[in-house]
Amino acid sequence: MKLSTIIIFCFLILGVSSQNWRTFPGEAVQGAKDMWRAYSDMREANYKGADKYFHARGNYDAARRGPGGAWAAKVISDAREGIQRITGHGAADSRADQAANRWGRSGKDPNHFRPAGLPKKY
Repeated sequence: MKLSTIIIFCFLILGVSSQNWRTFPGEAVQGAKDMWRAYSDMREANYKGADKYFHARGNYDAARRGPGGAWAAKVISDAREGIQRITGHGAADSRADQAANRWGRSGKDPNHFRPAGLPKKY
């Protein structure tokens, strides 16, 4: 199968419209970087109760990149929660994480989940 056929098929699967097929891959890469930055900040902050904030913030930042960023945020969030369910992470906590993920991807302010006392750096 030709590479061009594979690429076109992937874009069809991803639902990429004709207007954004050129920008989608770059948005996805930048969105993945936003998700990584939020994860790194969460690990660095190591602040009790801040998990949902960082979930929302990573998804919010990624989705602002465009459809590719929103797609990357959804794929990464779903994969992370899937892995945590397999490893015994609580179902209720996973649902709350996914709610924070959707909140951020929808463009709502991630500070809704910001715990009191979290350093302003984040």
